[in-house]
This record gives sequence, structure tokens and C-alpha cells, in this order.
Amino acid sequence: MDLSTEYLGFKLPHPFMPGASPLADTLDGVRRLEDAGAAAIVMRSLFEEQLLQEQLVTHRYTDFHRDTFPEASSLLPEPELFHLGPDTYLEHLRRVRAAVKVPVIASLNGLTAAKWVEYAALIEQAGASALELNMYAMGADPEQKAGELEQRMVELLLEIKRRVKLPVAVKLSPYFSSLSNLAKELEHAGAAGLVLFNRLFQPELDIEALELKRELHLSDSSELPLRLRWLGVLSAQVKCSLAASGGVHSVPDAVKALMTGADGVQVVSLLLRKGPKELEALRTGLARWLEEHEYTSLEQLRGSMNYESCPDPSAYLRANYVMMLQSWEG
Repeated sequence: MDLSTEYLGFKLPHPFMPGASPLADTLDGVRRLEDAGAAAIVMRSLFEEQLLQEQLVTHRYTDFHRDTFPEASSLLPEPELFHLGPDTYLEHLRRVRAAVKVPVIASLNGLTAAKWVEYAALIEQAGASALELNMYAMGADPEQKAGELEQRMVELLLEIKRRVKLPVAVKLSPYFSSLSNLAKELEHAGAAGLVLFNRLFQPELDIEALELKRELHLSDSSELPLRLRWLGVLSAQVKCSLAASGGVHSVPDAVKALMTGADGVQVVSLLLRKGPKELEALRTGLARWLEEHEYTSLEQLRGSMNYESCPDPSAYLRANYVMMLQSWEG
């Protein structure tokens, strides 16, 4: 069975790859992913905050700058919270590229220019096959208009594309008033792909200690439908690559993502729970499913149920919402 797909310009033997996560933090982990058949490897994100920390070098060693720059210090996480510092990240990237034959996709997380943008060129020099931009912003400033935030994202991508020749994918959140328009703008600005979606980890509240706390919850299949909806819509509107990220935990989940138009399928929570061997299980399971349903290739499946191709495209829009609400009988 031909499971080959094209993602960010790379011809891949199948669509399954680990998404940005700790899975690729060690060379042993990277080799295990490749041995399990990963079509590509996405490294964990390097955060804009880490690069700002590097500029405040003495923040690591003294409290002096805590007093000198209280606003900056209070907004920056402690350096020890980050697994890979900026220099370590580049060195690890070089070693990963030397250790495996599959494409290695570096990841940057941030939304301002300056050194964060400059770092994209260093990532290219270190040998990354491609770059994934995770442009996560809350939009919590009431003085900032939605269009301004989106325009900043487009301008940031343009600036990075001026500095590197790497294929660049943009990882998005679903929380935009006109996601289709933003997707087209990013494609026009040079995005080679879009990753749907970034999982936004929400703070929890400790009502006894009266403080916010962080709790990491891994994904499950219930998160997939939101991805399916927008994969189905965008795959009929853009020509750049699309990757599903979040909610794929089984072969049927993967089939749905591919049917709605995904070129690549990024998996994290499943691999954290059960190990890299699940990549091989997904690949062989997908091949078996396609054969049983008389498909000749993955390409025949891909996009076959998107907005353009499915029997009832209105289900991707308001119709499904209206019908679901009216179907409840109590």
C-alpha cells in the first residue's frame, strides 16, 4: 500500500511524525523515534522568553537585575524551567541531524521580532530541514485590535522568510474570528504549511491556596473534531501543506484527519503514554484499513471528505450547529 505523502516539500513514506515535545530531547529518544518509523521529527519549541533570558545574562547568577528590571524579571520564567537553552538547542539540533536520516523540523515559539527572528537563521545554519513557528498570543490587551495581532503574525513570517530559505510551517490556535482569511494571508506570506492546532494549556485554580497552578493534561480523541472541521475547510482553500496536531490516538482518528485533508499527522500524547512503537502501529494499521476499504493509495483518501468533496459541505458550517441543537430531545 502506498502511504506516501508530501509535507513542507518533503516526500515522506507516510504521514505520521512526533510533534513538538520532549520526545526528541535526547539522541536516544530521537533514534527510537526513527527506529519506530517516524516520517519526520519535530523538536520541542525554543521559546522567545528563553532568548530574552539570554539577554539578561546576570539574571541567572544574581538578584541585582531583579531590582533593576522588575517588570522584565517578573514576566520571565526561571531559566531552570527550560530543558534546552538557546546554545544547547542549536548543538542538539546539529547532533540530531547527524544521527537520523529523516527530516528534522525545529520549532520556535513567540510573537515579537528582534532576536527571536534572528535565531531562525541560526537554526537554518545548524542544519534544520524546516522550521515550525508556534505564534501563540492571548490577545488579552483591550487596546490591541484583532487585525493588528494577525498582521503582526503575517509580518513576522515575512521577516523570517527574508532571513531563511527553509520551508516554514505556522502552528495556529483555532481562536481567530476569520481563520480562513488568516490562513490565506500566511500562505501568501510564504508559509509552506499550517499545523492545526496548538494545544493551549489553561491555568487551574487552587481555591484553598488562592493561587493559579499548572496542570498538564494529555490530549485524547475528543479534541480531534475541532481539527477535522478546519482541516476540512482549509484543505479546500489553501495549497500549502496541512498537519493535524492534537487528538489522533487511533487508526480511525488518523483516517478522519487524512480524509479531511491533512498531509501530515503529528502525534505526541499517544507516544508519551505508550511509547514510539505506536508510530509503527499507526502506519501498519492505516495500510490495513486502506486495503480493507479498497483504496489503492493514501492520496486517494486524502481530502476525500473535505468541504469541497463531501456530500454535505454545509455540515462544516452553521448547518451542523443548528441541527445538533435541534436534535436534543431530553
